[in-house]
Amino acid sequence: MYVPELVGQGPPPPPGPAERATIAAHAGAQAALPDLAALIADREKWLRAHPDDDASWAALGTAYTERGTRLGDVRDYPRAERALRRSLAERPAARGNLDAQLGLGALAGARGDWRTAKLWGERVRKADPKRRPVYPVLIDAYNGLGEYKAAQKAVESLEGLHAGALTRSRAAESFRDRGWREDADAAAQDAVALAETEAEKAASLARLGDLAWERGEPEEALSRFGAALRLVRDHGPSLAGRARALAALGRTEEALRDWRAALARLPLPEYVLEAGELHESLGLDGDARALYERLRTGTWARGEVALGLLDADHGDPAAAVRRLRAEWARGHRSVAVADALGWALHWSGESKEALEYAKRATDEGLRSALFAYHRGEIERTLEQSGPARRHLAEALRINPAFSPLLAPKAQEAVAALGEPSDELPKELRPREAASKPGAKPDGEGAAKPGAKPDGEGAAKPGAKTDGEGAAKPSGA
Repeated sequence: MYVPELVGQGPPPPPGPAERATIAAHAGAQAALPDLAALIADREKWLRAHPDDDASWAALGTAYTERGTRLGDVRDYPRAERALRRSLAERPAARGNLDAQLGLGALAGARGDWRTAKLWGERVRKADPKRRPVYPVLIDAYNGLGEYKAAQKAVESLEGLHAGALTRSRAAESFRDRGWREDADAAAQDAVALAETEAEKAASLARLGDLAWERGEPEEALSRFGAALRLVRDHGPSLAGRARALAALGRTEEALRDWRAALARLPLPEYVLEAGELHESLGLDGDARALYERLRTGTWARGEVALGLLDADHGDPAAAVRRLRAEWARGHRSVAVADALGWALHWSGESKEALEYAKRATDEGLRSALFAYHRGEIERTLEQSGPARRHLAEALRINPAFSPLLAPKAQEAVAALGEPSDELPKELRPREAASKPGAKPDGEGAAKPGAKPDGEGAAKPGAKTDGEGAAKPSGA
């Protein structure tokens, strides 16, 4: 038994910042940003004297990727790729350099290249299926490709290896994507309890806040984001989440303040769009235009959905369709891309095709107020009043304040549609001719052989009926 007092030694010193970040990385946990910066500085210094150290090049590249992702700074990604490629040059993949291969998978995911992320991740998993950090890479890749069953299996594999905060956070996301709200919240609560660092706990609390917001509980969301920010005062996702919740509660000045702070800390394209729409809803059109222009001209790693929605709602719907069709053609078939493509098609006057994508977005399991609203407005344009009423009302049930611009439009649309009619649909009504004076009894004057029955052949499948397609999309 080791007894420090008897051998004249004290306990080992606590790990320093760089070592803490290394420990977190090996565990698949989230390091504090100052620790991550210390690790980067430490490896850069070491590699100047030891340029043939493949493991350090891989560690440096992976750290660059994480920093770039957590700060929304794409300038770190070329640095990450150079470091990871250098690691493979020093020790190729054929000689078992799994760290560099996994790092390239994480980098591809950070850039939104889901096919490449899947390729690297599956290579590493095949070589070492017990390597925990490979599973978050695969989960993100499968989700980005719309391969949700594969993502769920990857979550289950991760849970079989470890029961920490990262695992429970990933389980929460998987449950959310299937519409299992209570399970998602319970798993996220577990993640908070199991978190080993303040950064990890803040991220877990932010996940809880997101779940509360998505189910229309802004007060609860505000509490959870506040708890995260007490741990990490400039936590970007929590600043953005608190801004949403404050806006929903009518505390708009505080919401604008938090959006400014969130964009300074973590300038993600979806945050820029949301902040712009809040400004527009408040009549601050100049500020809104400036934010929309920032989104259009910025350099983004994963901005296709936000840019597509921006063009669909505030710019050029045809450009949005081209952008999002290209994303779909790349195999990026997530529900987010399906929803955005459907919405862009709707605003381009292709509401029939749009509905197919809207159905794909809403039928997967995720309960999204925005997706339900988009589907309802598409159905309203197609004069499908029953489904439109149902989906617009569903959007408001899920989250009555889901968007400062669109939630009021959803309320107006529901009011315009009115209550469901008690009248039978036309196709189920009795024939009116039978009750008219002078009408011929059943069978009299029956159609001649080869004659088409009433209405048959009036329109071929896909042919437009009178006025069809003439109306502009609803939701304006």
